[in-house]
Amino acid sequence: MSASLWPALPDWSGTRDTLHLWTQIVGKIRLALTPWTNHSWHVPLYVTSRGLTTSPMPHGMRLFEIAFDFVEHQLVIDTDAERRVLPLRAQSVAAFHEELMDTLRQLELAVEIHGSPNEVTDPIPFVEDTVHASYDPEAAARFGAVLRQAHRVFTAFRAQFTGKVSPVHFFWGSFDLCVTRFSGREAPEHPGGIPNLPDWITREAYSDEVSSVGFWPGDATFGPLFYSYAYPGPEGFAEASVLPAGAHYDPNLYEFVLPYEVVVEQGDKALIAFSESTYEAAARLGVWDELVTDAPPEARPRPF
Repeated sequence: MSASLWPALPDWSGTRDTLHLWTQIVGKIRLALTPWTNHSWHVPLYVTSRGLTTSPMPHGMRLFEIAFDFVEHQLVIDTDAERRVLPLRAQSVAAFHEELMDTLRQLELAVEIHGSPNEVTDPIPFVEDTVHASYDPEAAARFGAVLRQAHRVFTAFRAQFTGKVSPVHFFWGSFDLCVTRFSGREAPEHPGGIPNLPDWITREAYSDEVSSVGFWPGDATFGPLFYSYAYPGPEGFAEASVLPAGAHYDPNLYEFVLPYEVVVEQGDKALIAFSESTYEAAARLGVWDELVTDAPPEARPRPF
């Protein structure tokens, strides 16, 4: 695929940080209403052709859905009887929270959520957050385009694996899109320590041995990147040779990273090579016996 499918992501930190918190509010609505699923798979949002969605959520005997539309810049609430559309625009997290919750009450879909962000340092309660208030439509549209392209490649990568594998899903806490493969073995207890996230949630999420690949738009320290990690990290994993050029192990993140700019320049082939080579390193070094092949990635048939 042409590298031009992957849009550049110039500095959009204000919009990025505001969207992160908006998705947390919507994600917490899904969390409050959806039955618990292993590894917190009831929590994420899902990529659509226009943005992100909760998928249908139960509210008593009713179903409704909330979706971010980064094409027409709307938050769309679909119920069994009507649709409400709220404009996505520059407004504070507090204002977004109030408008959304008021609309749900009008639709007789009132829900209570935990009122503070997770997985961020120095969280501000949603109802008090007037600090984060940016929304650049062009930046949001580019972000939506990156999610669509990453989802497309990750979906094909997921299909190559015959063991237990997660959906391609967007975790609003860490603000990343990922897909995770499982070896079938239990993992040692995770140490926890993720900011503003109960350790028991982290430990249940990482109760099994995994290899995960994903896209993260970055933060104040890191630019946008693709990542791949194994838990537990097998001996020698950090020193493994992976593809493409530019991919490297980051000791601060405890994972392999591929700067997003490499995929902008090289297109799908860079992300495919990164996904396959990092998984194969994890599987080979971790002895995922029946699930790893000795054939190099370029020698294997693939549906990309």
